[in-house]
Amino acid sequence: MPSSVMPMPKSTTASAAAAVSAIGLRKAYGDKTVLDGIDLHIPAGSVFALLGPNGAGKTTTVQILSTLISADSGEAQVAGHHLTGDPQAVRAAIGVTGQFSAVDGLITGEENMLLMADLHHLSKREGRRVAAELLERFDLTDAAKKPASTYSGGMKRRLDIAMTLVGNPRIIFLDEPTTGLDPRSRHTMWGIIRALVSDGVTVLLTTQYLDEADELADRVAVLNDGKIAAEGTPDELKRIVPGGHIRLRFTHPDAYRGAVTAFPAASHDDESLGLRIPSDGSQRDLRSVLDQLDSAGIEADELTVHTPDLDDVFFALTGPATTTTPTDSPKENLR
Repeated sequence: MPSSVMPMPKSTTASAAAAVSAIGLRKAYGDKTVLDGIDLHIPAGSVFALLGPNGAGKTTTVQILSTLISADSGEAQVAGHHLTGDPQAVRAAIGVTGQFSAVDGLITGEENMLLMADLHHLSKREGRRVAAELLERFDLTDAAKKPASTYSGGMKRRLDIAMTLVGNPRIIFLDEPTTGLDPRSRHTMWGIIRALVSDGVTVLLTTQYLDEADELADRVAVLNDGKIAAEGTPDELKRIVPGGHIRLRFTHPDAYRGAVTAFPAASHDDESLGLRIPSDGSQRDLRSVLDQLDSAGIEADELTVHTPDLDDVFFALTGPATTTTPTDSPKENLR
């Protein structure tokens, strides 16, 4: 595991207005420390994914930032408002969708929407207009008059987010929004999240699905044992774990033998005529390999670049699910 990583350019952090920022958030229940001094900076109009195993503190973070519970120490601002100094302004600026649907199954989808409109003190006329627009936006118009208990899991999730949007929040906390959904419904939800961000909404997403974070997030933080083990773009995170390589394959033995000589540090397979060259997956590294091949007059029949994915990052930073975190887990902050 490398001892250092390339930091995020300062201009990205400094120039982007923070929709959410936190310094030193701590929370404990008895002798159990859930959050142990985490820092966050979430630029406006971006998706920030918080990854971590069960019990890592993801939901606690969302609960603190949405003013549902108080931190024991630390400071945080949401939409420019201090959590402790102006919690009402924070609540007015955010929407929250938890792991478990807030939909009331005993009433219709439309009635759920209108109830939410009442909670936001919209007039009856305005409430009906907003409800109708959101039901149409989330493809729920045909089911609007049906009891929500008859909805599929994906429909309930869409209704849940539609209810969250009644107050037109600019910051949305999505706590494991696709848990229990089938692959098609998950992809539909991803499209909804992308559409929200394209409208300028900021999304803090907690998830255990690594592909979800890879697909959606501008930045990812891995939370483990109450601390942020690493943070960066998905590509930056993938570069901090070993295992990346460039694989070369040859059909002609002479070309293969020449490549073995040109890349003495590479592992090679005489049977398949293949070389595996350690690489960080960067363009610079790939260009270096191509230049060496050109200099040696060697042409590979197949070249593929293999980089670690977020699954590799997750397990490297948090350890196997059934064990504690290794003592040599990196604690770099890529920001």
